[in-house]
Amino acid sequence: MHPSGPETGLRGQTVVITGGARGIGLACAQAFAREGARLALLDIDLDALDAACATVRALGATCLPVQASVTDATAVAHAFSAIDAAYGRVDVLINNAGVSANKPTLDVTPDEWRRAVDINLNGVFYCAQAAGRRMVAAGAGSIVNLSSMYGVVAAPDRAAYCATKGGVVMLTESLAVEWGPHNVRVNALAPGYIDTDLLRDLQARGRLSIDRLVARTPLRRLGTADEVAAMAVFLAGAQSAFMTGHTLVADGGWSRYAYL
Repeated sequence: MHPSGPETGLRGQTVVITGGARGIGLACAQAFAREGARLALLDIDLDALDAACATVRALGATCLPVQASVTDATAVAHAFSAIDAAYGRVDVLINNAGVSANKPTLDVTPDEWRRAVDINLNGVFYCAQAAGRRMVAAGAGSIVNLSSMYGVVAAPDRAAYCATKGGVVMLTESLAVEWGPHNVRVNALAPGYIDTDLLRDLQARGRLSIDRLVARTPLRRLGTADEVAAMAVFLAGAQSAFMTGHTLVADGGWSRYAYL
């Protein structure tokens, strides 16, 4: 295993990752495993969880699969109790579970709106609250909430997504100022377009064109899940020890480009 250096301070830390079975969540799990952390992956898909944990264990790390929906506050409470039983503490939470919402606003149904709010915002709150209770009591901890560049800039056909991801940014800032005196840091990570199965699925359904996205991005490429994971490690670890309440945007320059 790649040894953890003093720059991250993550060796032996318990890291909980929601939506940890695939995509950015799995990339984060692998990145933290390489830093010597102990992993607890929370997801609704038990088979994918088991496969993800096998991947993490192959890197020499301990990995606990926890099946739960972040939209169910009771299930989240039980999940964190299981993590307590296995590891005795929670040092880092990567609040990654989320869902895309890409549809003309006039066509969005109440169920689709509620689903986006339940997963992208309520789920982040439930997990942050569960982790925060433990971290505040311990006097230390780091939470990284996954927002999006569409939490800081707007786009058509994404009212539910922009609203919920923007909510994550303000939730992050509120928790940061509330829990800062307890040495609990809360930051957000706002990726742009990342090359994941989710993005490929949106292209297959005709909701976007990857070629057009690349042409619109100043760096002229998609981001990778490994790049997002590296930034999650940075925000969670000792290198960012004096950062809290910050949203780190990693979008290849998309949100800074006044495109005509």
